[in-house]
Amino acid sequence: MHNKKLSWNKINKPIIALSPMADMTDSSFCRVVKEVTGETDFPVVFREMVSSEAVVRGSEKTLDMTDIHEAERPLVQQIFGSDPIVMREALEKIQTEHSPEGFDVNMGCPVYKITSNFNGCALMKDPKNSAEIVKQMIAVSNVPVSVKIRLGWSDINDCLSFAPAMEQAGATLITVHGRTKEQGYSGVSNWEQIAKVKKTISIPMLANGDIHTPESLIKALEITKADGALIARGALGNPWIFKQMKDILETGKYEIPTIDEKIIVIRRHLDLHIMQYGDLGIRTFRKHLTWYFKGYPNAKFYRDKMNRAENIEELNEVFNEILKSKDF
Repeated sequence: MHNKKLSWNKINKPIIALSPMADMTDSSFCRVVKEVTGETDFPVVFREMVSSEAVVRGSEKTLDMTDIHEAERPLVQQIFGSDPIVMREALEKIQTEHSPEGFDVNMGCPVYKITSNFNGCALMKDPKNSAEIVKQMIAVSNVPVSVKIRLGWSDINDCLSFAPAMEQAGATLITVHGRTKEQGYSGVSNWEQIAKVKKTISIPMLANGDIHTPESLIKALEITKADGALIARGALGNPWIFKQMKDILETGKYEIPTIDEKIIVIRRHLDLHIMQYGDLGIRTFRKHLTWYFKGYPNAKFYRDKMNRAENIEELNEVFNEILKSKDF
């Protein structure tokens, strides 16, 4: 059994964590992030959200998604749902089977499929029920329960009353994404508004949204006065970002991996991905390859070849070609 206790108050600040992202932050990706960073307790990884209803129903696929490899710890499992009792039962089940170091409640997802069932950001329209969810989960949890929110459904000021309500309900950490549900992922993350939330609560707060580079981390922390940041899209195809962020905070500079270094990590990620998903993994890995090669000249030419690869050998051939080419 593991013994990595997670206390948001005691953890080194600023806290830099991997954001939960559906279909992306699975076990294999979380392991790669930890390996590339080279530290056991950093960053804290938030695993992609799972449905509380599916967990309680005993869906094997969903329960597999909550399996934890020791190398990923400390790990926070995110759960979504709108029924306080079902959320409580889901937590109990995951805690018994996999004991993550923390649980996080998704109150920020803007996707229609989620909000149309009163999950995700729709919970921000019902602070009373949301507080009850947190209370029910805390009643049975032996680890911290945190909450991820947005600025609001359509009004950026919703968060100023919603965040304190979650703290009162017992949440020990709040992450604030600097957009409303209506904005989705468009526009710009409003860091100034996140700073206002910080003044309304006494528990640690993480800033989220548009923190894609080490430089933007420095700026976001300066503006939001947050205790740390939750890194989402900035980590896709870029597990190096966490080490780079740590380095810029400590020394003011950081290194960018060479294409050779990148391909070593991509091959490792591919191996772990196939270990997790079997041969189907060749196809499901394509979304990661798109991110890994984003922004390179001629990326499309090689991406087309990678997308046609039917097995790991063919994919490795394309990697070898990339290593020999002058495009990278």
